[in-house]
Amino acid sequence: MFEKFEQLSPVLQALLATLFTWGVTALGAAAVFLAKDISRKVLDFMLAFAGGVMIAASFWSLLAPGIEMAENQGKIAWIPAAVGFLLGGAFIRLIDVVLPHLHLGYPMSEAEGIHTHWRRATLLVLAITLHNIPEGLAVGVAFGALKYGLTETSFAAACALAVGIGIQNFPEGLAVSVPLRRLGLSRLKSFWYGQLSGVVEPVAGVIGAAAVILVEPLLPYALSFAAGAMIFVVVEEVIPESQREGNVDLATTGVMVGFAVMMILDVALG
Repeated sequence: MFEKFEQLSPVLQALLATLFTWGVTALGAAAVFLAKDISRKVLDFMLAFAGGVMIAASFWSLLAPGIEMAENQGKIAWIPAAVGFLLGGAFIRLIDVVLPHLHLGYPMSEAEGIHTHWRRATLLVLAITLHNIPEGLAVGVAFGALKYGLTETSFAAACALAVGIGIQNFPEGLAVSVPLRRLGLSRLKSFWYGQLSGVVEPVAGVIGAAAVILVEPLLPYALSFAAGAMIFVVVEEVIPESQREGNVDLATTGVMVGFAVMMILDVALG
């Protein structure tokens, strides 16, 4: 089965990989059927763990291969890395300014984006959806790069990235469904909106894979772009959310563990 997956086109691989990461989001959201609430300490650790995975993936799976690729293309290696990284952060910042959303644990008065009268539940879902855009892009770009058979990329490394993103999607699904249940939504609706926050990943994954396949010289920029987008989300949203209730040491431990897990996945499998 693994061999058949490797023989598929990179775009189809990206689609299937991001459907997997979406599925893990749904699995996390399904925890609402087992419990109406979850310890804030557990949630903070899991969110921080997700942040650690994203930080590690940004370097090991995206920035480092992008820099090596630029060097092999005869480019000044730091230019694609720096330009792509900053553009990725700017892209998420633009969405952050426009898209109405509310971070976990924040009062409605601190909702971000264009002012709307949407319900708290909708804004919570959109906040996690914002997390998932760079994750889908990262997986899509990693699989799209396989088309060129470059030494800096490998099928195993792309799969390791998808697995790592999938693992950290579990707490993200949980971070939507449980608060929605706490707000009074039914278990089924809480699950539905929780998994819905991950539906953007297959879309972003296919777009990312198709874009790098169409324009090979953009590959180092695209890898760095995805890394910058993920780092922006981690620094602006994930880590502050995990420390908001004062569980700073626990959250820091979560980041360290998440980083180590993703690093091991990438080095061992990639």
